[in-house]
Amino acid sequence: MAHEHAHPEISRDEAPLGRAFLLISLFAGIEVFGGLFANSLTLLADAGHMLLDASALGLSWFAVRLSRRQHSETHSYGYHRSQVLAAFVNALLLVALCGWIGFEAFSRIESPQQLLPLPALLIGTLGLVVNLFAFRMLHGASGNLNVRSASLHVLGDLLGSCAAIAAAMMVWLFEWYLADPILALVVIAILLRGAWKVLSESIHILLEGVPDDLDLEDIRDTLTNQVSGVLEVHHLHAWAITSERPMVTLHAIVDEFVDEIAAAASIKAVLNRNFGIDHSTVQVERGPCLDDT
Repeated sequence: MAHEHAHPEISRDEAPLGRAFLLISLFAGIEVFGGLFANSLTLLADAGHMLLDASALGLSWFAVRLSRRQHSETHSYGYHRSQVLAAFVNALLLVALCGWIGFEAFSRIESPQQLLPLPALLIGTLGLVVNLFAFRMLHGASGNLNVRSASLHVLGDLLGSCAAIAAAMMVWLFEWYLADPILALVVIAILLRGAWKVLSESIHILLEGVPDDLDLEDIRDTLTNQVSGVLEVHHLHAWAITSERPMVTLHAIVDEFVDEIAAAASIKAVLNRNFGIDHSTVQVERGPCLDDT
């Protein structure tokens, strides 16, 4: 049986996640006081979102650092899956935040409240600049599931800042106080769509689901057709450690004239070349499968 191990490399995501965490944390405190002073729901919603994002970015940053640790006797695949777990937790937190904002928004639609438009406009504009800078930092990172979940939080902050600016302008110019809760609901709708995508993808990985870009039947057909001497492929399993690290294990029955080591090497080469799988476990067999008996 042949087996490969990939050695983790220092991720280029660590620095931008750390910088974004510090930037969002500093501004979140400012926005909390500004939202309370201006009595702006969209500003308070964005402030709460930024506080949540600060913890989400910190969690993502910690997950990247943790994933750099080498595998051990207790964690034979290392700690890469911690990034997927961080994405899952971040998505759950985002859904919970949307629920709270939605409840407050409907309450204010039934009973509109006044807000101070100029302070809300000033803080919303400053928040927009801060979030644009943070989003640009994360845009240059790898784009894996963990970073995408963190970027989604910052994107939500961008939308929240835009909504706070728009609501403050409408109150200032037209005294339309319903603009505040209505725009908050628009932000929620956009955030929930992205949160559900990250949540479903992270659950799929945590449940050892087959990666979306892999087809098990296609892998079987390719190996039996392109690797000389392979008669059958069974017990084929595919999953992912992270969204960028697919894994495969399989049993391959070969004819009696094929060298087992050469057959395993050929199978690994095809998996890497055709499907981008650089970590695989291949068991070569000549007779009945021992796992079946």
